[in-house]
Amino acid sequence: MNQQPNFLSEFRFRLPDWVAGFLPPPGHVFRNDEEKMRLAIDLARENVRRDTGGPFGAAVFDRDSGRLIAPGVNIVVPACWSGGHAEMVAFALAQQAFRTHDLGGHGMPFCELFSSTEPCAMCLGAAPWSGIRRLVCAAADEDARRVGFDEGPKPDDWVAGLEQRGIAVRSGVLKNEAVAVLRDYADQGKPIYNARQDGS
Repeated sequence: MNQQPNFLSEFRFRLPDWVAGFLPPPGHVFRNDEEKMRLAIDLARENVRRDTGGPFGAAVFDRDSGRLIAPGVNIVVPACWSGGHAEMVAFALAQQAFRTHDLGGHGMPFCELFSSTEPCAMCLGAAPWSGIRRLVCAAADEDARRVGFDEGPKPDDWVAGLEQRGIAVRSGVLKNEAVAVLRDYADQGKPIYNARQDGS
């Protein structure tokens, strides 16, 4: 690319317009892991159906109250932002809501992230810095790789690594539902972005 891009002095991103109306009313209580995960997967599915991003959804919850803090959907392609993964969007919105960079700081609620797919290398790296204290996933890393997504170089013992940092991990919650969203996205021929595993 020879053209010099215009430099912007501030960074903003927007969730797709449909997300606000898709969420339950404020104060809704999610009673268990399955209900929380179903929201993350439903966000991913709707993102595919509406063609507003990739097949990934996430949400940050207050564990103790069962209330949603922030949703996230993948907006990589429409936002022209490689960092626009569902987990990163949910982290950012939760941190902005609390006006802090650290969701695990003094006086904060017990924040947990529910993600429709296990984290890629970027989102895995961001998890400890976000301040979340629990991570719950549906589809596995290999499910995303199977449809063509490049999840990046991750250590085999990433779960133990997070747990050593005080982040509890649970995987496989409603896995089949999340895998179906990934497969549907791929079957529709939608873009499998940043899939240059060979570095080309």
